[in-house]
Amino acid sequence: MQHYHSLEAVSLQNSWLTVGVFDGVHRGHREIIHKLVKGAHAHHSLAVVLTFDPHPASVFTGKEIRCLTTSDERADLLASLGVDVVVTQRFTRDLSTATAQEYMSRLKETLGLTRLLIGYDFALGKGREGNAVRLAEIGRELNYTVEVINALSDESGVISSTEIRKLISTGNVSETAKLLGYAYNLSGAVIHGDGRGHRINIPTANIDYPKQKVLPANGIYACWATLGPEKFMAATNVGFNPTFTPEKKIQSIEPYLLDFDRDIYGEQVKLEFVARLRDELKFTSVEALVEQIHNDIDQTRTILT
Repeated sequence: MQHYHSLEAVSLQNSWLTVGVFDGVHRGHREIIHKLVKGAHAHHSLAVVLTFDPHPASVFTGKEIRCLTTSDERADLLASLGVDVVVTQRFTRDLSTATAQEYMSRLKETLGLTRLLIGYDFALGKGREGNAVRLAEIGRELNYTVEVINALSDESGVISSTEIRKLISTGNVSETAKLLGYAYNLSGAVIHGDGRGHRINIPTANIDYPKQKVLPANGIYACWATLGPEKFMAATNVGFNPTFTPEKKIQSIEPYLLDFDRDIYGEQVKLEFVARLRDELKFTSVEALVEQIHNDIDQTRTILT
């Protein structure tokens, strides 16, 4: 799979394309991606996904939108579904002022577009004027066809990235996994913390997570921690450690890896959030905290085995 970070770097012929943020590449997105890949490859064409970074809503509103996936994570998920080319275009206010005609002409020129697959509510271009009807009109002029894919729904309604972000932010990681089709995860290098875990004989790994990603609500979670080719159970604290640092302003993510004893500073750890155990609490004594952590560890082992 090729991952480009601008349209200017791309020159393709005979491609099938879908366009969108595709944050999380959730089950609803996969409906479109599966049809894109299957159709493109049956016609000996490239399956291409054009996505955007930062999230367009953050540009329009001026408010930070914490995402489910970084651009590289998104590209990796798309590659795992058989996509041949991912283009991550920087989204700016200037880009948002292009008309649908201007933008589609550009995509035709750079990607060799022959078929466009879009979601039922998709629109692009200035004022979102490029809806399915308008894009089909432009397609007749530029020689590409348009296929509209219906939204995927379950018992909770239409699956959307917005709703999944809300679930994560409330700590409902088990329901999140059902909608994503995989466990929500965060990856980062292990960095030095305050060393307090070592002093209470429960050493945790302090993860330098991507700050643009949604964090689960403060609390304790049962996770799988992947370290190179190995996978370990982990009782993970997300939050401010109020027993010791109530004044802390930036959340930390600190997994305790079960049945593990090794120095891993600087190494990359991927955490998959499986279940929420409890809220983050402030304890009146270190002894009470340690007792509760051991209960969390036992509960984690029970859930994951």
